[in-house]
Amino acid sequence: MPPATQPLLRLEHLAKVYPNGTAALREVELVVGSGTVHGLLGANGAGKSTLIRILSGATEATAGRILWKGRPEHWRHPAQARAAGIATLHQQIPLVGTLSVLENVFLAEDGWARRDRAQRRRLAALMDALGYHLPPDQPLAALPIGARQMVGLLQALAAEAQLIVMDEPTASLAAPQRQIVHGAIRRLAAEGRAILLVTHFLDEVLALTDAVTVLRDGAAVLTSETRSIDEHVLADAIAGRSFERVAKRAVAASACNVAEIDRLRSPGRLAPCSFVVRAGEVLGIAGFLGAGRSELLHAIFGADRNARGEVRVHGRRVERSPVAAVRAGIALAPEDRATQALVPGMALWQNMTLAHLGRFSRWGMIPRTRAEQSAAAAAIRRLRIKTPDVHAVPGDLSGGNAQKVSVARWLCGPVRLLLLDEPTACIDIGAKAEILDQVRALAAEGVAVILVDSELKLLLEEADRILVMRQGAIVAERLAADTDEQELIRLAAGVGRRRSGPEDRPQAC
Repeated sequence: MPPATQPLLRLEHLAKVYPNGTAALREVELVVGSGTVHGLLGANGAGKSTLIRILSGATEATAGRILWKGRPEHWRHPAQARAAGIATLHQQIPLVGTLSVLENVFLAEDGWARRDRAQRRRLAALMDALGYHLPPDQPLAALPIGARQMVGLLQALAAEAQLIVMDEPTASLAAPQRQIVHGAIRRLAAEGRAILLVTHFLDEVLALTDAVTVLRDGAAVLTSETRSIDEHVLADAIAGRSFERVAKRAVAASACNVAEIDRLRSPGRLAPCSFVVRAGEVLGIAGFLGAGRSELLHAIFGADRNARGEVRVHGRRVERSPVAAVRAGIALAPEDRATQALVPGMALWQNMTLAHLGRFSRWGMIPRTRAEQSAAAAAIRRLRIKTPDVHAVPGDLSGGNAQKVSVARWLCGPVRLLLLDEPTACIDIGAKAEILDQVRALAAEGVAVILVDSELKLLLEEADRILVMRQGAIVAERLAADTDEQELIRLAAGVGRRRSGPEDRPQAC
């Protein structure tokens, strides 16, 4: 933080201990100045969410002080924090799916149900300033998750706060939308507002922040001006250990085709898509928000009832339903794990075996509970999921561990084709590395993997081959070793020169 900047927010020896004895925060000190961007980093469970909840008035600290504009403050309700000038863009955005974009943006204001001209003018001005436009009367539930994230950002901007806390604001966004958010952050800081930015993208931290604080096990283990550190220092501080890249195994060109996608299409969603995935291959899908990546995975899994075309696994046609897909060995870990992957009220062992109940019952009727729990425990050990036991529920876990559960559930049954939609979004570097290690381990066992990820650098590192999508169609194919981020962005934007990729020659298994 520049020396001339006066602190807007100062945390002194902030601590939070829950009734069960868990110390979520321990003696944390942090200073954020007006006109600066301060990065807040840490693994899932490091204490970031607790600190944000305290700042937003959702929970109270058990020790320490919050100095706001030099004066001690003690907020007992989110409305008090908002009135003081603090706006929070949460990772799980508190928006209402049945309300329109306009109503959600001004949800916290009195008379939020009135869609008057003044609000429409304000919304138009906010969207102009952000450089991102949505139909004001569009129901939120009809928008993809990335667009909903942008609505949450508009809601935070509408508060005109002096400090905006942003919790993973770009986690669900493709490259162009990320750039829009980056521009908004820079503009807000230039206007004199302060930003507390929580993100797992280390390149964002280095590009956007003036200073950074890293939490680990509830304590601040690193506070530094950003210009004095690099990605390696941040990664080691977050994890508490040094990371080494593991070279990915080359996939033999003669490997057999596990899955063949033949002219798979869906009206208004997907143009005819045809490709194959080989045994042991990680096939990356690149593209911007709305390109059709998630829609392609859902169509392969049989979740899109309007989809047409064929999906074949080891040469056998798979009927168009999730049940048939699971029987054929197709597994899907969807992007929105909270609503599409996990059942909040069910224990972890029930969540993990839900798709494989036939394997864990006698004559398809009598549950074999011990077998279910044993399989779930084995999957928990394999993915190193931090949980008290198999009886915990997803809400008891950190975001990274909950994401691991959405992947681990497919380890409780046979899988031939694994579909992963943004599996590393909103999780820390350690959990990300562990999930990707498991992806590679499954590929080494002969599983075919299709990986959707908005982080192009990750796709280039983890995938063997990359398909680029635009407007629901596959527009290019590249070997990961023969391309780079710039070319993938150009191809996804429609400005790259297309050249043919490697041929898909079916091989006998």
